[in-house]
Amino acid sequence: MEQPHLESPDESVQPLDRVKVVDLSRLVSGNMLTHVLADLGATVIKVEPPRKGDELRAWQREGMSTYWLAYSRNKHSVELNLRTPEGMDALRGLLGDADILVENFRPGTLERMGLDKPTLNALNPKLVVVRISGWGQTGCFANKGGFGSLIEAMSGFAAMNGFADLPPVLPPFAMADSVAGIYGAALALAAMHGQRGRAKPAVQEIDLSLFEPLFSILGPQAAEYQLTGKTTPRSGSRSPTHAPRNVYRTKDEKWVALSAGMEGTLARLFDGIGYPQGLSDPRFSTHEARLKNIDALDALIQGHITRLTLAEALDFFAQRDITAGPVCDISDLLTHPYIVERNLLVEQQAPDGRKVLVHAAPYRINGQRPAIARAAPTLGQDNARWLAAAPAAAQPQTTSAPR
Repeated sequence: MEQPHLESPDESVQPLDRVKVVDLSRLVSGNMLTHVLADLGATVIKVEPPRKGDELRAWQREGMSTYWLAYSRNKHSVELNLRTPEGMDALRGLLGDADILVENFRPGTLERMGLDKPTLNALNPKLVVVRISGWGQTGCFANKGGFGSLIEAMSGFAAMNGFADLPPVLPPFAMADSVAGIYGAALALAAMHGQRGRAKPAVQEIDLSLFEPLFSILGPQAAEYQLTGKTTPRSGSRSPTHAPRNVYRTKDEKWVALSAGMEGTLARLFDGIGYPQGLSDPRFSTHEARLKNIDALDALIQGHITRLTLAEALDFFAQRDITAGPVCDISDLLTHPYIVERNLLVEQQAPDGRKVLVHAAPYRINGQRPAIARAAPTLGQDNARWLAAAPAAAQPQTTSAPR
């Protein structure tokens, strides 16, 4: 069923409208990468295995593929069996004039499919190939399975996330995959830009693991361990670098988040809670002292916030220009003035006719936010457009897609 166009895209915010991307990936990392490019106007062709399509379609709530709807809008879907000669012929046809190829098979799979670098170079020397894997194309873990949960555990994230007296905590969303996908979009565009400056282009391969991008954003862990011989302990919502920074319970059983690491902000906080001598108190006079005496500092702040409702606490902080805000969940955000005024949620129509809210593109270009020009496609929705020259390639077969 052809999906309705939701909005007319504004050409001024479609800087990639001449870019063609072929996406062979499954689940989150590759879909996040091509989601970024599609929102910017790239033509993204999702190549999906027959019958079941991308495994992301199976992540459902109330019978709806919510992740697919959110991260595959503005894309095209073709159904190909890459275990057949016809399917591979059709894929090579798609790649002949593509700018970017994205895959997240295990290392070596692309070569076994007959798409090694020399072959791709002969087919289309201007192609940028983004190869996403758990651990990278080389090294002792190259052939090890690499789902995001393993990466979030091994990268050091889980060890530093949570409370000291409780088990390490994995994130409740695909963090490693998402970070890698965003890195991958930037890398793909950088490599494509570099291609345009070459007199004789050659295929550019990007080796992108899930591990390395997440490892890179966790801060100076290695340097700090090297300097101190100590790992960063789990500290809940507290920060290892400054204090106070925590969440505090209000009188009406809500939560407010506070970060007051700058001296001026902290002085206004101390004055507001009736402890103007705070910065002259040896326990709280320096960053080091505040971190050492964080329990006493948090107790002082919590004692004041306990007497206030959330609304009163937010008013208290706003009047004193203190960086604090409510802890929100999605039920709070649907009608939150910030979300509404910035148009951060838009309606998209699912294949069954239901309309659901999805996030808008998280940026503006010259004051304009890219539109959702196409709802997430149904499986094989765009076969007729992209596979007209090889209709047999889309026929379902009994073999499975590449691993």
